[in-house]
Amino acid sequence: MFAIASLLVIVLIGLLITRVATSALVATGLSSEYARFQSRSAFTGVGFTTNEAEAVVSHPVRRRIVMALMLLGNAGIASVMAGILLGFQGSDATDATQRVMVLAGGLVLIWGLASSSRIDRQLRRLLTAILARFTDLEVRDYARLLRVTGDYVVDELAVTHDDWLCDRTLRELGLREEGVLVLGIVRRGSYLGTPQPETRVAARDVLLLYGRQDVITDIDERRRDLAGQLAHVDRAGELAVVKKQEAERHERMERERVS
Repeated sequence: MFAIASLLVIVLIGLLITRVATSALVATGLSSEYARFQSRSAFTGVGFTTNEAEAVVSHPVRRRIVMALMLLGNAGIASVMAGILLGFQGSDATDATQRVMVLAGGLVLIWGLASSSRIDRQLRRLLTAILARFTDLEVRDYARLLRVTGDYVVDELAVTHDDWLCDRTLRELGLREEGVLVLGIVRRGSYLGTPQPETRVAARDVLLLYGRQDVITDIDERRRDLAGQLAHVDRAGELAVVKKQEAERHERMERERVS
């Protein structure tokens, strides 16, 4: 059982390594979606040939990051295979079944952590701060440059086929009604700045959004169903009430100032 626990620790360390590499690649200018794909490709040794891969190879800092991932990935894969062999060595059928269940449960838990968008955002911010503090990578704090304060953030949102955002124009989505602005769209390696209301959002697009963190998180979790549309209506209604209250407060302050 110790070998199984060691195997899960190795997998968890591998996940952390790819997260660190993803943040490092993002710091060099890659979008988080492509940085995550390239770091996992390099770590597993898959080596897809894409335009983004060429952009990684041609950049000296990105090339060093990918080379380190390749070395760590080779060692990690060998350790995983050894852990699997040791984990089931000398066990009978019942014991082997229990170990399989423990291994499967641990891998499902790790996969859940890896798929959590909230954990990804928090870990990415932490790793970006660490990289900016202890490395010479040029990590730009775009939130500070844009004077983002309070609950407002600039964040990326990857679109999938079943998302509420998918296959609808920005006009149809009405994100401005929720206080969210679409600053740009990354699509198939190219960047579309200042998208127009007629721009249609497609699967695998990465939206660069400005707005309140809780609203962006809510949008990210919506699916293409009635509940997703009702959530949009509720958020838009809440913002309309807030705007009305702010307008009334501003009008009251102006009357007090004049009097």
